Amino acid sequence: MQRVLIIATDGFEQSELMKPRELLIEAGAEVTIASLKPGEIKGWDQKDWGESVPVDLTIDKVSSENYDALLLPGGQMNPDILRTEHKVIEVIREFDAARKPIAAICHAPWLLVEAMLVEGRTVTSWPSIRTDLANAGAAVVDEEVVVDGNLITSRKPDDIPAFTDALMAALNMEAAEQSA
Repeated sequence: MQRVLIIATDGFEQSELMKPRELLIEAGAEVTIASLKPGEIKGWDQKDWGESVPVDLTIDKVSSENYDALLLPGGQMNPDILRTEHKVIEVIREFDAARKPIAAICHAPWLLVEAMLVEGRTVTSWPSIRTDLANAGAAVVDEEVVVDGNLITSRKPDDIPAFTDALMAALNMEAAEQSA
């Protein structure tokens, strides 16, 4: 069984956490949500607060050795808060050093910039952070999903199917059969 860690905090883009988590679980993965505080974190659903999800463990208890991949949902608030947290950046760097897949969608590639992982890499993101990625040395493209080594990036919620498929492919997983 593949183990996927999701790091998020209040203000995560609801669809970018919920849908990949659902697809990964359906495909047989064990998915863990880590955050800055215990309890629950609240999503952002387009123009207002959305649903809450339970936090499985706090970031200070995370060991990258216990997981096969890292998923970073976007939203404006979520990665902006997380990129100022040393332990979050440290965990992202640990996944990269181990060459484990790191999947970041929408605004989440900001975290890859903060972890200094994008220089010389090809990535995509939400349009408003593309200049930040380019300034950090990335080659930025406008595609639904980009895989460069262990980095998997996507632009927006519409890209979630391709984004999740790319992560599952990196983990040698097959999507669960969809019932008609």
